[in-house]
Amino acid sequence: MQKNKKELRLHYKNLRKEISLDELEEKSLAVANNLIQLPIWDKTYYHVFLPIEEQKEVNTEYILHLLSGKDKEIVVSKSDFETREMSHFLLTDNTKIKKNQYNIPEPVNGLPVPSKTIDVVFIPLLGFDVFGNRVGYGKGFYDKFLAECKPETIKIGLSFFEAENQIEDVFESDVKLDYCVTPEKVYTF
Repeated sequence: MQKNKKELRLHYKNLRKEISLDELEEKSLAVANNLIQLPIWDKTYYHVFLPIEEQKEVNTEYILHLLSGKDKEIVVSKSDFETREMSHFLLTDNTKIKKNQYNIPEPVNGLPVPSKTIDVVFIPLLGFDVFGNRVGYGKGFYDKFLAECKPETIKIGLSFFEAENQIEDVFESDVKLDYCVTPEKVYTF
């Protein structure tokens, strides 16, 4: 059965609320372990979201450890809610992270990184389908950001849940995923 983005947003937000903190850590670790299988580790710049704990997003700390261990350049973002644009910064030992008014952890400052430089983007999402379409919070930040990246940038969704059969209200401007990684499996699109 097809569902629209609004229905899926509500459905997955409710499912996430039911996840215990222990489960969240366990599932986040499983997602990170499944990422190791992907053919993406020869790249340089990796964009990682810092999770909104209150929304029970995938804890990307495990991915950060993976990337540090592989000596990769890690990029994090700051969101501008007026322009709906994201600016990107290199994550270093000196980067100060502070939560914004929406509880999104963001860099206070740092070395700017242009979108075109980024090789791999890990994307937070609420749901996705078997075609690589994704449902986020509906603000369009990632669609705008991903459209600025080079065409060969690898887009990887991270989800606690498995794929839907089809999202019915997909737009031309929606940027599709190359992969989506869940605690159970890796989807390739």
